[in-house]
Amino acid sequence: MTVIEESELCFPQLLNTSCRKPVQNHTEKILFHIVLSCISVLTVALNLLVIISISHFKQLHTPTNLLLLSLAVSDFFVGLLFMPIKILQTGGCWLLGSVICRVFRYCSFILTSSSVGNMVLISVDRYVAICDPLCYSSKVTVKRVQLCVGLCWAFSVFYNGVILIDFLKQTDGHNSCYGQCVVVISVITGAVDILVTFVGPIAVIIILYMRVFVVAVSQARAMRSHVTSVTQQRSVCVTKKSERKAARTLGIVVLVFLICYCPYYFPSFAGEDNSFSADYSVFALWLLYCNSCFNPLVYAFFYPWFRTCMKLIVTLKILQPKSCYANVL
Repeated sequence: MTVIEESELCFPQLLNTSCRKPVQNHTEKILFHIVLSCISVLTVALNLLVIISISHFKQLHTPTNLLLLSLAVSDFFVGLLFMPIKILQTGGCWLLGSVICRVFRYCSFILTSSSVGNMVLISVDRYVAICDPLCYSSKVTVKRVQLCVGLCWAFSVFYNGVILIDFLKQTDGHNSCYGQCVVVISVITGAVDILVTFVGPIAVIIILYMRVFVVAVSQARAMRSHVTSVTQQRSVCVTKKSERKAARTLGIVVLVFLICYCPYYFPSFAGEDNSFSADYSVFALWLLYCNSCFNPLVYAFFYPWFRTCMKLIVTLKILQPKSCYANVL
């Protein structure tokens, strides 16, 4: 009979019930921790800059930026809470107990679905701005956007509480050993969840952005060819160049979102007959988390106002009186 060494167990004092640690190279483990820790710090710092910028400067209190603010809040908590916890779990053991396991899984589901909801709202905002510019200011107001964002978060909290109700009642019910934090839901619930949090929203996002792309291209052609039709002239004049630039930038955000989220959901479509390695699961999860870091990087690259705000924040000029009225556009 082979005796399991204590160093191989998550909880050496529980010889019969403890999970075993996966075999890992010590050097690779340290390097992995350093890289992931840097990603976590960068995610927190960049999203905090987005939150401070949009919250502080009055010029940025627009409907579109409020959606970016909501997305940044979600991304901020991913970097502040979830990434560090997953870094601790890279050793293959859950060391924080069943209560934290419940909170961690529940909140991770909430942030994931709220991020998807924010992406849908961003797509709707760009669709109205490009395809119906004359009515944009009357249809998309700050109060309506605030209401939509609030409903998005409220729905995420309620919906995920419903699908995880059994898990929240009995966390350890599906753990094969002590040192796991596993979520298992029924096949029907899983299918509904995939439709609600991925397939449906992604279909809406793609359809809206395809429409935005077609309209933006037609408007650009009209401007280049100096169309003389009165109706087209009005449409071209009213639709600002900045709106199309914002649509392009947010389109890149949506594209990055799709690239980061699709690998995570792909195993759900592959079926039970397809087995995926633990390495793939870790890669897919961290790619999804890295989306929270990529979003502010896109803003920094494409939005001059964000770079201006970063300089004002880093140099502490936002502490000056009436700095919130500074011209950052």
